Amino acid sequence: MTTTMMITIPMLICFFGLMIGVGFYCRKHTTNVDGFVLGGRNVGPWLTAFAFGTSYFSAVIFVGYAGQFGWNFGLASTWIGLGNAFIGSLLAWSVLGRRTRVMTQHLGSKTMPDFFEKRYDSKKLKVVASFIVFIFLIPYTASLYNGLSSLFNNIFNIDYWIIVVVMSVLTGVYVIFGGYMATAVNDFIQGVIMLGGIIAVIASVLSKNGGFNAAVEALGVKSGSEYTSLFGPNPIFLIFVVLLTSLGTWGLPQMVGKFYSIKDEDSIKKGTVISTVFAIVVAGGCYFLGGFGRLYEPVMKNGQVLFDSIIPTMMNNLSPVIVSIVVVLVLSASMSTLSSLVLTSSSTLVLDVVKPAVKKEISDKKSVFIMRLFIVFFIALSAMIAILKDTVWADSVFIPQMMGVSWGALAGAFLAPFLYGLYSKKTTKAAVLISFVFGVGLELVQLLIGMGFISVVNIPVLSFVFTNSLYSGVFAMIGGLILVPIVSIFTQKTLPHNIEEKFSCYEQKVVTNKKDSLG
Repeated sequence: MTTTMMITIPMLICFFGLMIGVGFYCRKHTTNVDGFVLGGRNVGPWLTAFAFGTSYFSAVIFVGYAGQFGWNFGLASTWIGLGNAFIGSLLAWSVLGRRTRVMTQHLGSKTMPDFFEKRYDSKKLKVVASFIVFIFLIPYTASLYNGLSSLFNNIFNIDYWIIVVVMSVLTGVYVIFGGYMATAVNDFIQGVIMLGGIIAVIASVLSKNGGFNAAVEALGVKSGSEYTSLFGPNPIFLIFVVLLTSLGTWGLPQMVGKFYSIKDEDSIKKGTVISTVFAIVVAGGCYFLGGFGRLYEPVMKNGQVLFDSIIPTMMNNLSPVIVSIVVVLVLSASMSTLSSLVLTSSSTLVLDVVKPAVKKEISDKKSVFIMRLFIVFFIALSAMIAILKDTVWADSVFIPQMMGVSWGALAGAFLAPFLYGLYSKKTTKAAVLISFVFGVGLELVQLLIGMGFISVVNIPVLSFVFTNSLYSGVFAMIGGLILVPIVSIFTQKTLPHNIEEKFSCYEQKVVTNKKDSLG
């Protein structure tokens, strides 16, 4: 047994034991649906901010995106992390946080599809949104395991499927027993590990390369000055990456759902700061680290760089203690995002599809039980897809392409209807449906192009839009933001009833208007 394994195994045992212990401890918060899904809307700033951040940044970012975009943009990839911090965290909390908390409590909505029904008086919108969540969160969830494969094979030579199964089972245990509160507490613990781990890894890698100045100089000599420049070799592509990975969080149900449960006004103010600082360190640190990837010889396959191998390659010559920390860091990042996704998926399907379809009333206790069953189903399905993608479907393009379009489809469909739903009384049901169709439709076309069924090479505008899923995802979001107000102007007949009553929650007197304070 290597020194690294001797250090890592006890750390993993303690880590897993702590996660499960938290799950059992938080069982007292899962006696009803509100407690299981939202933590009783009584979650403080630190837990909410860390839950937001750890759901945002998974192993896909640390291993996959950091390696890929660091290779493509050099040190300029740090802008992606800063965009995540200031657009995806600071601005998201400032624009969405308070209004989401106030209106969702006023309407009594627990999920994003439920919000669409109650805000726009349309059960059809809820059902359509629920199926969009179900269809696109599953491949997105399966993609979380991608970052684990290269790292564990590189360090421990452990089969991928074993890691997937272990991570799935342990995550399932604490989510099933402890619900949202267990997820939030464990997210905090995992977030602390991610913060410490990122700082330690960056310091170690820079030290191995002679310090920051020497590393930057070596990168410029080896790869060219464009990889040490302010905006990198491809500024336009960089902007699209920043927009998709930052603005996209505004429309993702597992991210927005964190605002439903926050405790009070003070928690929102503190949470905004905490979440932003967390993102600067974790996201900024990941992409900054990836910017030095060209200092190392990449692993090649069929003449292409394997981006998932870049960060693990950087770990090869680090001390066993640092490598062990990286292992726990990557597991923390993956498990925190996985727990958020499966809780979002199961609660959405049960509360918005299964429960309304059953004619007789289902008690809270039974609803929680059904959600637990669906958590098992979602975790098992995503794990199975991840394993099959790595083995049986290794040569298939469908699963990787589906994973690539998932973020864009969800954000493209939901961002505009949710944002305008919080701020504009004139947004109509028809406009929301158009946004759903446009966002999902654009990404389905991207899927077909990626699989080779459609070609737009000879159509300049379309070939640019569908350059890859990053580009089409940004156009899906921006298109929705433009379409919803325009369509609303011409479809006022589909305006929801009692719109003034829905927005009255912002005018309820506390110390000031509720749009300024929760009280």
